[in-house]
Amino acid sequence: MFGADAVAVAFVNVSDRAAGLAFYRDVLGLELVASDDFGDFFRLGAARLRMTMIADHKGNGFPVFGWQVGDIAATARALAAKGVALTVYPGMGQDELGIWAAPDGGAKVAWFNDPDGNCLSLNQVG
Repeated sequence: MFGADAVAVAFVNVSDRAAGLAFYRDVLGLELVASDDFGDFFRLGAARLRMTMIADHKGNGFPVFGWQVGDIAATARALAAKGVALTVYPGMGQDELGIWAAPDGGAKVAWFNDPDGNCLSLNQVG
């Protein structure tokens, strides 16, 4: 049914298209590959991220999308250099960059928001 030619698409909703484009394209550096009257598609390797306009959308604080990265600290610093603050949750024990490490040391996770308050995440395994 979903063969080699099928492309996975993740969705994120935004209320302000210009702000969403500025964030996902210009700040995060995602490649814009297509647009229509309702939203935009960004390349994510072989997959796509669909940014869809919802006039009254407000993020709910729970992660809606994330990236597994090879060096979470370097990625956190790169985001900070672009003005993106990682979310620090009281009592989580995150480090000075805002990165949480699993007690067993097997994973590291960080969170940040887009302009609509959609929670996005980074993770590093191992």
